[in-house]
Amino acid sequence: MCGATEGGLSLDGIDVAKEAIIQGQVLRGGEGGEPVGNAYVRLLDRTGEFTAEVPTSASGHFRFFAGDGDWTLRTLAPKADPVDVRVAAKTGVVAEAVVAI
Repeated sequence: MCGATEGGLSLDGIDVAKEAIIQGQVLRGGEGGEPVGNAYVRLLDRTGEFTAEVPTSASGHFRFFAGDGDWTLRTLAPKADPVDVRVAAKTGVVAEAVVAI
């Protein structure tokens, strides 16, 4: 397995069968929009508790290794209101999310 989606994050060196991966991209304007670098994506558990936070890359990409279950991605970006997106993680699956701000 070489990569996730065209232009997305590479999965080289990651044993996807043993991981529950949540990854995606933050875009201003949604699909086909402008990538948002320097944003922060927080991973919140099913009760809304903070679990982790990562900055987006210059291309707006982010990745979390999570446990199986339901999660919320909370995106904080300059000149935008916070945006929450629900995702489900499962071992052996790469959950892809596009966050539109």
